[in-house]
Amino acid sequence: MSLLSSKVLILNSSYEPLSICDAQKAVLLLFCGKAVPVADHPEHVVCTVSRRFPLPSIVRLNVFVRVPFKRIMLNRKNVLRRDAFRCQYCGRGDLDLTVDHMLPRSRGGEDSWENLITACYRCNTKKGNRTPAEAGMTPLSRPVRPNHIIFMQQFTAAVSEDWKPYLFMS
Repeated sequence: MSLLSSKVLILNSSYEPLSICDAQKAVLLLFCGKAVPVADHPEHVVCTVSRRFPLPSIVRLNVFVRVPFKRIMLNRKNVLRRDAFRCQYCGRGDLDLTVDHMLPRSRGGEDSWENLITACYRCNTKKGNRTPAEAGMTPLSRPVRPNHIIFMQQFTAAVSEDWKPYLFMS
């Protein structure tokens, strides 16, 4: 993997996390004067003809960007991402997964963030057309509507520790 394709956290001027981009875009933001570095990768540098710059890990925009409320779209992929690709009944992540309605659709359950969870086929079949309480199966976590920060947190395992305070993980 190229150094310029490594991930960089972009913060708004108010230090709230906005997005994640590759280092090449972050370097362009720095050179154009649109951002300032907050944290660097001390062991990596970007070289120009006459100077060397540390490769950024976190950049902050100079101007506040008003971002409309970021609503995460309800779809199978995002439900799987929210639940970290693990069955919410048995906790296994090495099986094929499906999306389960906690209150079955046949009993008035709807497609919503609060009613959908990830389940392996075995657990979903075992639960059947019942609620988790009726089936004696307790989900590992209560399903909630995610925000964009929850999805950004998934990148932090492979990236610098510098990100965690900005993503409310420290």
